[in-house]
Amino acid sequence: MNAAVLRRIDAAMPVHPNELDCRRIGRALRARQRYRYVSPNVEGVAGGYLIQSPCCSRNIDAEGGVIEIALLHYDGASATWHLLRKDHERGVWMLHSTHQRLTSVTDVLNADPERVFWQ
Repeated sequence: MNAAVLRRIDAAMPVHPNELDCRRIGRALRARQRYRYVSPNVEGVAGGYLIQSPCCSRNIDAEGGVIEIALLHYDGASATWHLLRKDHERGVWMLHSTHQRLTSVTDVLNADPERVFWQ
């Protein structure tokens, strides 16, 4: 007898972060336009992912230390991704854009024509 196994989804357990999407983001960032010679780090945080990278331009950190590049937050209620950029002068996260798909978020991060992420 072939029967599908039904699993209950735990509504209390957050969907993000998870290891699969963390790796997907890391792989997608290899196609970025800026600072291709550094290795960004993707870390799971409550409700999403934090991207950090060494500061090669020294615009943010004169010593070239690790800086926060972007915060990806998943809103389960609206099933959307919020892409936030770091305002390093004020030390706060600013909403950059909202997307339906994670691939759209990584496309924006990889292009970054205004240099608001990869500074």
